[in-house]
Amino acid sequence: MSDRPPPGIAAPGRWPEAVTFAEVWDRAVERDPGALFLRYAAPDGTVGEWSYGSFDRQIDGVAARLDAAGVRPGRAVHMALANGPAFVAVWLASVRLGAVMVPSDPFGRAPELAGHISRTEPAVGLCAADRAEEYRRGCAEAAELEPALDMDLIAVDEHAPDLVSLTGEVGRSGPVAVRADAGVRDTASIMFTSGTTGRPKGVEITQANYAFCGKIMAERAGFGPGHRLLVVLPLFHGNAQYYSFAAAIWSGAAIVLQPAFSASRFCAQAAAGEATAASLFAAPMRMILARGGDGPALGLDHCWYAQNVNDAQYAQLSELFGCLPRQLWGMTETLPAALTNPRVDPVPSSMGQQTPGCLVDIQDAAGGPVPDGEVGELVVGGERGITLFSGYLDDPETTEASFRDGWLLTGDRARRDGAGHYYFDGRHSEVLKVSGENVSVVAVEAVLAAHPAVLEAAVVGRPDPIRDEVPVGFVVARDPVRPPSSAELLAWCGERLGKAAMPRDLTLLDELPRTSVGKIRKFLLAGRAAAGA
Repeated sequence: MSDRPPPGIAAPGRWPEAVTFAEVWDRAVERDPGALFLRYAAPDGTVGEWSYGSFDRQIDGVAARLDAAGVRPGRAVHMALANGPAFVAVWLASVRLGAVMVPSDPFGRAPELAGHISRTEPAVGLCAADRAEEYRRGCAEAAELEPALDMDLIAVDEHAPDLVSLTGEVGRSGPVAVRADAGVRDTASIMFTSGTTGRPKGVEITQANYAFCGKIMAERAGFGPGHRLLVVLPLFHGNAQYYSFAAAIWSGAAIVLQPAFSASRFCAQAAAGEATAASLFAAPMRMILARGGDGPALGLDHCWYAQNVNDAQYAQLSELFGCLPRQLWGMTETLPAALTNPRVDPVPSSMGQQTPGCLVDIQDAAGGPVPDGEVGELVVGGERGITLFSGYLDDPETTEASFRDGWLLTGDRARRDGAGHYYFDGRHSEVLKVSGENVSVVAVEAVLAAHPAVLEAAVVGRPDPIRDEVPVGFVVARDPVRPPSSAELLAWCGERLGKAAMPRDLTLLDELPRTSVGKIRKFLLAGRAAAGA
């Protein structure tokens, strides 16, 4: 079931002809300048709408302002902006200028901002006016780390539809369009990983990467000019950029953008924006259900989601959304989701099948093929800088160590069935050695999460002097007023798990610690488990 190429898989002509993301945007504008591009509902209820043509003129104004601030091809533009027209305009203006967008968590603290700024040395940094003090602290700390740093700072109203606070006098005087002839392999952004396991890595994404991602994801979802893609996930993360914005621009679809995810308002927001498609993680979907799925039933044509939901949750979501949600799997480094479920007969428990246009396989530790049904490492093939990320920022050793014979080593364990469906079996770090026996924390989590009184669960390893390590569980109750007891959950696990996989401790939490897009910060749970040993 795997399309295994020989070593050196980046053979000439194997992949589609590369184009820049700047070209993709220009084509969308030329195709139908009057078509809706962006609908944005601000926190105060104000709604702004832009066609492809009108937003293109906004991009000209922002590009002129960035050029006046010293942004040149190859220079970084740092952003700590929440979802809003300002983020989108700065991103696309950076693409037009051949600059490098560096987005950070808009609510990140000074040390995190300082790390991103000092490592990329941007010509200009942009932040929200009401968070400028924290941003300036980050800039000051960055200057201590990188004394040569010389960065202009622009504080803006990230939710304003007119973008005057962003373009300034340049925008008011009628900007002259500023462009650069970017190359397909030129770096377009540096995306810092979300840090679920440790120090973030700077993933370098090229102009061609964004274009390829948009093409693959638009075609797999079936997007066209009539679609409206609801975006509630943060724009500084790859999901919203890759699966929604890049796909929309490639296909000429519209974006219905929200400032942030709200479980209680999700359905109403989708209905108000006449959304036809969405992209979510499992955690936000469970939050929507936990709040009763308030709002009108939706008539979505399509919904991507990452990570598993159980069968009952899937049935509820299908009824609420009006479509069969399709699970996918991808990484910041892979650009498109290399695994996606098909539109017809998706398998909720599966990460998906090989996405047309992508290349995946399951290999053993030596790089050999793994038979269907057996667990191995999920690997992704492609051409660096075109169909895969180009490398890690200032870290060639880690970059090279991430590849073997041209395959990207993802660190994810999976198995494949005879029909080509892939099933997640955890990260390498999520396979515990309990008295010499392999225990997948994903399997233990699935058992805990299947208990009717459990909303979600996370399992980590805790060092053990006798067994090397043991599984420890953290559980969020479906009903906080009537949570399950540890004894009840352990009895449930005892009927379904072997001795090695039995959790040694269970802790009830109000919520699991997460990144801004809902990924569980397991290293925090592991630290808590180790402290309680």
